Amino acid sequence: MHAFSRRGFLAAGAATLAAAQLPRRAAAQAAMPIRLSAASRTLDIDGRAARVFGLGGPGGQGLVLDPGQRFRVDLTNDLDVETIVHWHGQIPPNAQDGVPDMPMPPLKPGETRAYDFEALPGTHWMHSHIPIQEMQLLAAPLIVRTAEDLSADRQEVVMFLHDFAFTPPEEVMAEIVGGHGEEASGGQAMPGMGGMPMEGMPMQGMPMNGMPGMNGMPGMGDMAMDLNDYDWDAYLANDRTLSDPEVVPVERGGRIRLRVVNGAAATVFWIETGIARTRLVAVDGHAVQPVAGTRFGLAMGQRLDLEIDLPAKGGAWPILALREGARERTGLILATPGAEIRRLDGLAGTEAPAFDRDLAQESRLVALEPLPERPVGERQMVMLGGTMDPYVWTINGAVWGRHRPVSARSGQRVMLSFHNMSMMGHPMHLHGHMFQVVGLNGRQMQGALRDTVYVPPMAMIDVVLDAGEAARWMLHCHHMPHLANGMMTEFAVFAPG
Repeated sequence: MHAFSRRGFLAAGAATLAAAQLPRRAAAQAAMPIRLSAASRTLDIDGRAARVFGLGGPGGQGLVLDPGQRFRVDLTNDLDVETIVHWHGQIPPNAQDGVPDMPMPPLKPGETRAYDFEALPGTHWMHSHIPIQEMQLLAAPLIVRTAEDLSADRQEVVMFLHDFAFTPPEEVMAEIVGGHGEEASGGQAMPGMGGMPMEGMPMQGMPMNGMPGMNGMPGMGDMAMDLNDYDWDAYLANDRTLSDPEVVPVERGGRIRLRVVNGAAATVFWIETGIARTRLVAVDGHAVQPVAGTRFGLAMGQRLDLEIDLPAKGGAWPILALREGARERTGLILATPGAEIRRLDGLAGTEAPAFDRDLAQESRLVALEPLPERPVGERQMVMLGGTMDPYVWTINGAVWGRHRPVSARSGQRVMLSFHNMSMMGHPMHLHGHMFQVVGLNGRQMQGALRDTVYVPPMAMIDVVLDAGEAARWMLHCHHMPHLANGMMTEFAVFAPG
């Protein structure tokens, strides 16, 4: 469903791409807005029909823009409930950012809203900013290609990952919370968040004192690290499981640009490419110095671009996504014509490890185009806390509704220090900005440019950014149950002076 060959495009000219390929180029429609629809659809998941949501563009789920093309989109809500879409990785005007009632209300059923802004190149995505709707798969790729993408002799493949439950999302959330939501909640709901309680008693971070534990990590004591809150019914790559994976036709000895998006609600994945030579070349849409390997991880909201050199012989090469701390896996298969496609089990033989607990992967990432050096004008500590029982997650000791915004002035260089005092990892996403990772547990570095950084338990990560438009921007954990149970605040940018 998400593959595109440059040679095939040149041969076909401006012909419409097949449904099995990456959603077609929208450049020909540059004079007119692209139509995007939030609508229901039906998937076959392991032989069982599943009614889910989606974001359909001109060529299927998702959008692809060409170099320099503006993001000119008319979004129509074809659902029977209100919705709103966030353009994750893009930096639109604040009014177009896609957060309920900040400042625009959700779209009512049947309503259309226009969006128009300069698009940032890279591998990005779009999703509802109502957690229970993202859990219903209201999400899709958003690829903005560069001139180099058009000229390179390689094939592009997108792998969009999700977790899925046949159980209604409200019931999934109630099961995750475990009946503690009401006693933890003050009853206030964030507008447009599906009525889920968003305000609770302020929670202090978990204590760091204790005997060494957790594989010798200092200060962890005997506390257990929590990896997965919920066992989902299925794990999807391009809407399919390994019982019927997508098979992408490839050339012998070809080069692949694999764009991986973790659109899951609450699952971290490892990406395994097997015997094929692989280099990690971008994260969150921003180029990094290439890192060789065959296993790379990404948390919710993050993206990876992998460059894969296929063997000169024919064959089939599974690209697998392994659920951290578990045996479940999903993926797709790259296959040359006539190759034997073997059935793959949805369970691996062994459990995958926890993701980047020691920040080994993050420490290897170096931006190709780092932010220009500037003095830091504002430093803010962002404390991440919470507990499983009661199931409440906090930023700076408070939940959404009792939060104190993190603030800065437009144009100011800002350092945010994310300090995780809980026993779960948190992928922290900042709207309306990109930032550079500059510190891991006190060690300075010139790391990757990102919009979502994974902060492991008891770790601290420093990032720097230049404060943008004077407005209220969301700063939150991209683990949907954490977000829905308090783990969100504002990055409040004020006018200079």
